[in-house]
Amino acid sequence: MHDKTLAELARGLAAGDFSSRELTASLLERIQRVDPSLNSFITVTGEQALEEADTADDLRQKGQAGALGGLPLAYKDIFCTEGVRTSAGSKMLDNFIAPYNATVVEKLRHAGTISLGKTNMDEFAMGSSNENSYYGPVKNPWNSTLVPGGSSGGSAAAVAAGLVPAALGTDTGGSIRQPAAFCGITGLKPTYGRISRYGMIAYASSLDQAGPMARTAEDCAMLMNAMAGHDSRDSTSVARNVPDYTQDLDKPLNGLKVGLPVEYFGDGLAPEVETAIREAVKVYESLGARIIDVSLPHTRLAIPAYYVIAPAEASSNLSRYDGVRFGHRCDNPIDLEDLYKRTRAEGFGDEVKRRILIGTHTLSEGFFDAYYRKAQQVRRLIRQDFLDAFSHVDVLMGPAAPTTAFELGSRADPVQMYLQDIYTIAINLAGIPGISVPAGLVDNRPVGLQILGPHFGEAHLLNVAHVYQQATDWHQRRPEIKE
Repeated sequence: MHDKTLAELARGLAAGDFSSRELTASLLERIQRVDPSLNSFITVTGEQALEEADTADDLRQKGQAGALGGLPLAYKDIFCTEGVRTSAGSKMLDNFIAPYNATVVEKLRHAGTISLGKTNMDEFAMGSSNENSYYGPVKNPWNSTLVPGGSSGGSAAAVAAGLVPAALGTDTGGSIRQPAAFCGITGLKPTYGRISRYGMIAYASSLDQAGPMARTAEDCAMLMNAMAGHDSRDSTSVARNVPDYTQDLDKPLNGLKVGLPVEYFGDGLAPEVETAIREAVKVYESLGARIIDVSLPHTRLAIPAYYVIAPAEASSNLSRYDGVRFGHRCDNPIDLEDLYKRTRAEGFGDEVKRRILIGTHTLSEGFFDAYYRKAQQVRRLIRQDFLDAFSHVDVLMGPAAPTTAFELGSRADPVQMYLQDIYTIAINLAGIPGISVPAGLVDNRPVGLQILGPHFGEAHLLNVAHVYQQATDWHQRRPEIKE
């Protein structure tokens, strides 16, 4: 059962081919057997999952099961889950048991899904390789010497390895799309405000967005139907009608106008990745799409703008971790200043400290206008680039990452690591949706095609991705897992 998509499992449950308990027990056993070599989970909630599965089976017998009833999934360990450790991949929150559920967790529980546990991640979602976790790095199921991408690397690896059919991730600068590309799965970053951030531990509040990670666009559409919607507890949540994301998945693509940003195919893009992406674009041409070259002239400014704005917001958000109210607390502090200093020095990892220092500097007196305000002005220009492009084309396409998955420990220079997000960061700055879909293999390493759309264009993106997946089989390729 571990090789089936979420949609296939839903049909199997509806047909009575197996029960939710049988499915859940099978996946829990696989996690126990396979995950020690991957490290994709921080916490496995086996007993709770089996109880939820029994409830789902009872509801199905009564004819009360919904589209997602009885289907297992996992949550990136950044979503608060009541009564379960929620660590954000950090020593700072290693002992934190969430007292409530995040809105998106609440919605998916109400839809009948079953949580198998919490997945590993870069600490406080800061990273592109999942090597910055207090719980150790996650290994890529395609090759255990490779990174799975980050920061949602645990979710991506768990889905790719068949430990769960779907998982939730978060995307602040590419943290759903890049690991989805590296692990050969489908990952959707929705429009900012489409899904509630309530109960999602904050990194950069104006950039963070939750999204689904699964094998196919159809699976992501099923999850979006339950996840999307306004939440009065999140002031950035948008009050806008939620469409049925599965309704137009099979709509033909005749006449689709696809824009190829020239900036996404220049220096820095690995030739083998470019070849795979251009082959994918040819598939769209065969499906009736028209290909148009476009320009996003401020793309080169996305990384410097992001690494001013995101650390600035992080330095503010992470100031709450002081050893007073919750989380890690140093032993035997001499006074309040000692408590603050040693708690934060012990609780945060190197990358988190680096970004707090950068952010605090950019917000300090004398530097705010020079850095933070200027970065926000650049952000507006980047957003306008996308609005101008979408006045001429329906979607944009390009690579999700400049390379395939790289070796663990091979990116010691932080700046080189930051450059991994060159094709994803601008999308968060603009607040638009993007999806990565499997589009090839290079030396048995997956390549992800990134498809971008205008604000609240998720339904169309899912349609464009789904039709491609009906015409290709890259999403059906599976890594060979040594058990």
